[in-house]
Amino acid sequence: MLIDSHCHLDFPELSAELPRVLAAMQEAGVAGALCIGVNLEDFPKVLALARTHARLFASVGLHPEYDKAEEPDAARLIALAAHEKVIALGETGLDYHWHKEKPEWQRERFRVHIRAALAAQKPLVIHSRNAAEDTLRILEEEGAARIGGIFHCFSEDWAVAERALALGFYLSFSGIVTFRNAKAVQEVAIRAPLDRILVETDAPYLAPHPFRGKRNEPAYVRHTAECVARLREMPFTALAHATTENFFSLFPKSRAAFSSCVA
Repeated sequence: MLIDSHCHLDFPELSAELPRVLAAMQEAGVAGALCIGVNLEDFPKVLALARTHARLFASVGLHPEYDKAEEPDAARLIALAAHEKVIALGETGLDYHWHKEKPEWQRERFRVHIRAALAAQKPLVIHSRNAAEDTLRILEEEGAARIGGIFHCFSEDWAVAERALALGFYLSFSGIVTFRNAKAVQEVAIRAPLDRILVETDAPYLAPHPFRGKRNEPAYVRHTAECVARLREMPFTALAHATTENFFSLFPKSRAAFSSCVA
């Protein structure tokens, strides 16, 4: 079985046909997913999905692209993360693609999330775009190695991967790894330790080949996993088992929800 480690089922592109999306997941062997919070205003919808479906889980956080959303302090994030179905803090991090001026508020927000994760003892979900050096520096300065987490949609080179791995983070590969021009990411997918990789969709975005350019959904994580298995020259079933076990290792409380599944 597979687990989609990062998707947005509350977004209208997917929530409008959720029963079909969930059925397609089951048919593709995708047993569950982590539904990612991107702002506090929409967090109740993310949590409701996790509470309604045993094999869906939630994260809470404020994505760096949201510059006009409610700004939480650490205490607020810790309180929201206390729910048993909330297993991670984030999506948080830095995005210098959309915020080219590299605003200090973005870096301070990131630090708040790290401190909340450390206090709540729940891993981080990291978004980093055109900001690898500052992302890693802040994680190091804030002692994030004590809690770890996921570098979501990993799209950097091996040098960045090594530093992320040294901090205790997992690398999650999205549909990008299936793109023919993604040679640096493919190299990381080959070289990364098997016990530190995950697969994701970031649905409804970044659909893998052969669906590139179309709306993504969690069922398509199978295509990403098959690609990573080919790159690593290993059986797909072994790759699926490894990434699922890695998810359970990072989020041990999630394992019980899948106890009836056969990996």
